[in-house]
Amino acid sequence: MKILLLGKNGQVGSELQSSLAILGEVTAWDRSNLDLADTDSIRVSIRRLGPEIIVNAAAYTAVDKAEAEPELAMAINGIAPGVMAEEATRLNALFVHYSTDYVFDGTQSVPYNENDEINPLNVYGRSKLAGEQAICAQAAHHLIFRTTWVYDAHGKNFLNTIKRAGAQRTELAIVNDQIGAPTWSREIAVATGEILGLYLKHPNREQVNGIYNLTAQGQTSWFGFAQAAADYGLFSDLDHPPALRAIPSSDYPTPAKRPIYSVLSNAKLQQQFGIQLPDWKISLRECLKK
Repeated sequence: MKILLLGKNGQVGSELQSSLAILGEVTAWDRSNLDLADTDSIRVSIRRLGPEIIVNAAAYTAVDKAEAEPELAMAINGIAPGVMAEEATRLNALFVHYSTDYVFDGTQSVPYNENDEINPLNVYGRSKLAGEQAICAQAAHHLIFRTTWVYDAHGKNFLNTIKRAGAQRTELAIVNDQIGAPTWSREIAVATGEILGLYLKHPNREQVNGIYNLTAQGQTSWFGFAQAAADYGLFSDLDHPPALRAIPSSDYPTPAKRPIYSVLSNAKLQQQFGIQLPDWKISLRECLKK
């Protein structure tokens, strides 16, 4: 089976290369291979390769920067996935895509399911929602995975940002009133491979097309995430680890407004595929061992 992976150097994409290899021959591209803002190139490149599965792990992820670059964010997150979905349908291929909790406004106090009202608060969220809608409209066979607070041991993410900051400061002030489920990119990739294996064997794939939440179990705040990471050895190589101080979001203004509550229910994923990611603390401890 011929598989095209886009975003091979991202947090999820770098992990997907091994989990997808179990299913077939993986061709992995990054931005040097394909400019996702160039729709003509997307069409030509996909048609030339002729994959049976397209996995799009590429995205414009600079949430705050997107407020100043809405056109570029929309081109990569909104328009490009729609074009990929069209080409997937032309090839009768499966299209797999990753989305975000930022399609919700965070006003709930219970985990969001896939059918809850969507109301993104920022440019990034609106661009990702546009991508979801284009895929659902264009792709005959598709799986969209919404995830939250993605991290790994090496990429550009909250975990590594506070690790670098901790080496330079004696105290770190961290938001304590935004709630989500930190999700390790490796768990996302492993689950994706398992889900695709089940999808390909399903007798009626049209029944399982659609959007699924794919996050770690449990929930915490950014402060709780940082405190757990510190407890599990994030700053173990420092002679003087930083003190952590909890602050409200109002003390840390950002260009893009964030949802206060970003917890997603994984009930649909478990019901349809029997798959559930571990609790976020278990995954974080494992990640920091690497």
